[in-house]
Amino acid sequence: MASFIIISGRSGSGKSTALHILEDLDYYCIDNLPASLIPELVGKAAGQGKTTNIAVSIDARNIAADLQEFPTKFDQLRAAGITAKVIYLDSDSPTLVKRFSETRRKHPLTSGKTGLREALELESQLLDGISSLASLKVDTTNMTIHELRDLVSSRVAFSDHTFEMSFQSFAFKSGVPIDADFVFDVRCLPNPHWIPHLRALTGLDQEVIKFLDQQEDVVKMTGDIQGFVSSWLPSLEASNRSYLTIAIGCTGGQHRSVYIAEKLHAHFSQNKKQAQVRHRELKPEEAITNEANA
Repeated sequence: MASFIIISGRSGSGKSTALHILEDLDYYCIDNLPASLIPELVGKAAGQGKTTNIAVSIDARNIAADLQEFPTKFDQLRAAGITAKVIYLDSDSPTLVKRFSETRRKHPLTSGKTGLREALELESQLLDGISSLASLKVDTTNMTIHELRDLVSSRVAFSDHTFEMSFQSFAFKSGVPIDADFVFDVRCLPNPHWIPHLRALTGLDQEVIKFLDQQEDVVKMTGDIQGFVSSWLPSLEASNRSYLTIAIGCTGGQHRSVYIAEKLHAHFSQNKKQAQVRHRELKPEEAITNEANA
């Protein structure tokens, strides 16, 4: 078997979309596989002697006891030499509540005694064992279907030995990205928002870039973050990680965080690292820059 991917996450977070994306990438996909059947599925695929990529979705519709045993089943896969990865999708609870309200779908854990918000909290607890094993966590709160497709496609397309870095700008007022490995707060830096002719611009615009380039504290902060990441990168790469997400946050997610995320992305791309940058608060057509190997 070439690759075995497990998609999980709370209901409404985009698991079905992710599975369809993998199906388009020629993965053999199974939705809502009972966790207890993983060894049987893998054994059957291996017995066919074909190089098959398999992706399965495992979520709270599983029997609770099976979900509790998932970490053991996952360890058994790796002990058998199977290349297995977990991709865990999630969104903040208000967004999930809104999605269920808009589609009028029923959450699998709701009942006469359990409301939607309680069901979502229970779901988090049930899936904690899977979430803790994820090599990639994706926050789909503000992500479009096209962005999710690009992200999953790019991550899956890389070999198991490829280490990818992702730099993401965000606004603290909208919440910290749940998929961030490291979060840096740059709200203490000079804010272009208070300069009238820069207010409507973003950290992608030359006028803002020129202003921030001239700020000593901004240059020092960018260098310090760059130094921290560079210092720990060898250890992170050696720990069998495939992905590293660095989140840079400011007040509105328009100027300072965007500028620094772009600077970090440019630096590490030039050093032959697989890297991408995403600006959560910007318009979709402006927010993502994908970078191939530099």
